[in-house]
Parts: sequence; structure tokens; C-alpha cells
Amino acid sequence: MHELRTSLVLPISLEEAWAFFSVPDNLDDITPPDMGFEILTQNEARTYAGQIIRYRVRPLFNIPMTWVTEITHCQDLAYFVDEQRFGPYALWHHQHHFKEVEGGVQMDDILHYKLMGGKLGDLLTGWLVHGRVKGIFEHRTKVLLERFGGQDKG
Repeated sequence: MHELRTSLVLPISLEEAWAFFSVPDNLDDITPPDMGFEILTQNEARTYAGQIIRYRVRPLFNIPMTWVTEITHCQDLAYFVDEQRFGPYALWHHQHHFKEVEGGVQMDDILHYKLMGGKLGDLLTGWLVHGRVKGIFEHRTKVLLERFGGQDKG
């Protein structure tokens, strides 16, 4: 299993951060264009536990895939967790945490994921997938800093 952690402080209120990140349709705005990201589900205004979201993505070689996630945990203004139900990973568990800090809101992401195919899958495509996942989060950070200002905490 692999882990990626990121932390970002944006000079906005907790309410403003939650209003943006708890709306699934905003995910398209912070996803790299070359992912071919498309939300297939008609979503409610806000994220809630039990919510199922379907996407079409083109993560590698422009090959379309359907990706289905479920919001398994959600506490308003604090955190939510999305887990893959169907898609390109053997496991995808992504925690999004929000807290007020001096000068704004700190957003911490904790991602655990596992590739399909076990050790062979890791050996054959791991280098490519890990770079792609890291690149998605780097793109997201860049877009958010341009949109809201702030600082990358790593």
C-alpha cells in the first residue's frame, strides 16, 4: 500500500473552504485537464456520508475508465473521506481534513492507495502511477494557490 500526505494553508475562512471542497462538482476545477475528468452523477449541493459519485477519467494513455467513489465519512467543516468502490485501484482511501489556523484554513490530505495486480502491478506500472498520483496533487495545489492564494505546507 502507498501513502501520500499533503498540507496546504489557504487565506480563506473555514466556511469558504468547506463550501468549495464539499461540492463534488468543484473537483473538476482542480483536476489536471489531461485526466479527461468528467462527473457522471447528478450531485446534491453538498457532500454527505453515503453519497455515491461516478466519474469518467482517462488516467493513463487516454483510455477511459469509470471510477465510482463513496463518501464514507463526513463531518461538516471538519473532514470527509472518499473511498473507491469501482475503478483503477485495488484500494483508494482519501481523507480530506480542514481546520482553522492563523491566517486561514489548513487542508490536510491523507491518501492510501494500492495498485491492481499486487507486486507485479507495482513492478510494471507503479513508477508511472505513483508519478501520476503525485502530479494530480501538485496540480491541485497550484490551482488552489492561484485561486485562493496561500502557502504549500508540503
